[in-house]
Amino acid sequence: MYIPLLSNVLQATPRTMVTSYTPLESTKFILNGTGVAGLFGGEEAIASIALVHIFEERKWLGWYNSPGSYIMGMRFSGLAYSAVPPLFECEHEDVQIDLASLFEYHGRKGPKFRAVHSGSTFQETGHRAALFMRECIERRSTRISGRKSQPVSVTIANLDGVSSHDKRSMRYRRRGPLYASIPILVSIGTCAACSWYHDWFSFTAILFGIIVSGISCRVIGSGTFNFTYPEPAPGSPSRDGILCHDEGVILLKGKEKVVNAVTRGKFSLLFKCKDARRSVRLIRMCSVILVIQAIAQLILVSQSSPFGQLMFVVSVAVSWLYNLWLWSFDKEKVQRDILMEILGRPSLSKYILGTRTSMVIFVLLALDLDDPKDVMNFLLPPNTRAWQIWKKAVITRLKNHEKLSFDASDWDDSSPSDQERQLLETLSADAHEAYEGFQQHKKNILPQSKMQ
Repeated sequence: MYIPLLSNVLQATPRTMVTSYTPLESTKFILNGTGVAGLFGGEEAIASIALVHIFEERKWLGWYNSPGSYIMGMRFSGLAYSAVPPLFECEHEDVQIDLASLFEYHGRKGPKFRAVHSGSTFQETGHRAALFMRECIERRSTRISGRKSQPVSVTIANLDGVSSHDKRSMRYRRRGPLYASIPILVSIGTCAACSWYHDWFSFTAILFGIIVSGISCRVIGSGTFNFTYPEPAPGSPSRDGILCHDEGVILLKGKEKVVNAVTRGKFSLLFKCKDARRSVRLIRMCSVILVIQAIAQLILVSQSSPFGQLMFVVSVAVSWLYNLWLWSFDKEKVQRDILMEILGRPSLSKYILGTRTSMVIFVLLALDLDDPKDVMNFLLPPNTRAWQIWKKAVITRLKNHEKLSFDASDWDDSSPSDQERQLLETLSADAHEAYEGFQQHKKNILPQSKMQ
């Protein structure tokens, strides 16, 4: 039995189903799948660019052959078009670019918010409130003794220590930028190897990828990563607020602009006005050359030798692993750390209560309001006859800043039924237990309370 040599098999002309003449059939130009490697890894590449403004000096460390250039080019195009047009006419203001189009910093919806004193309500808040809520949920808690039905949490955030600046540049220290030397050295090394063996197709493809990636990082890094929020009118009163989520409530205590930072704050990318037009043009230019890079590598790599193709794949693979490592970071945790830094690392005290009734009483005690009726109705909508009797008794004591201790005389005048009486006794016990728990932690929550 005849067995052909392996070399003869590899050199044999592949069979084709096309039997007639076709154009360019005699050309030596060949397309293979090696160049497609540079098209993958777009999401990981976006993650590495998104951290340019978070990691110190990251904008100088993008000089490696990063994959995913086509997807990056599309995202850069959206980033350039998100520049705020009216600010281009100014001379002293900054030009704002929406980070959501590239970094997806505005994707989540926050919890419901109610201002304690004005009564204004937002059915949903923004991404920053969602980050703050997650930070509160993960905090360690103190359990308040009492009846247990469905435990709910009360987190009290004292925001009075927040800086008065409405815009702050953020920097987040990590060792990530140092590890960028690995893909940089590998990309330069593979590029030099292709040059040494005169494989100019792969040399050009890798070098072009290094230059485009480095320029893109530098252009995006020229902006300043800032946090902005609406500035209230001078003399605005305290705007304590309540964030309501599925696991409980968050009590925001502080001035209006501080509460605005949580409920209406926004991350943005700012360029100085004198450089803004040039910067936006450079971002658009980057979006174009990133797409050109993807097409050029697809064509150039397929014309190179097997060694050149191997060098290209090695440079892309190592760069992808570095991007993947950056992508694996908990981006939400990074954003939360930034937000807490902006808010001046506020004091967060979290308590777990056994019932929603005791939670409401605990919140009202922490607010120390002269008229808590509206807030109580907001947090505790039930309005049957028994609930109305109980609410009236509680509100009367809270208005007079009296101890929350009840007996049958508080509702005998209303002639409740046996079932209503049983419910009133249960609710009153919950209120008393919440009061006793509040008294134990009163110094930490409300040092100057009017309550007895």
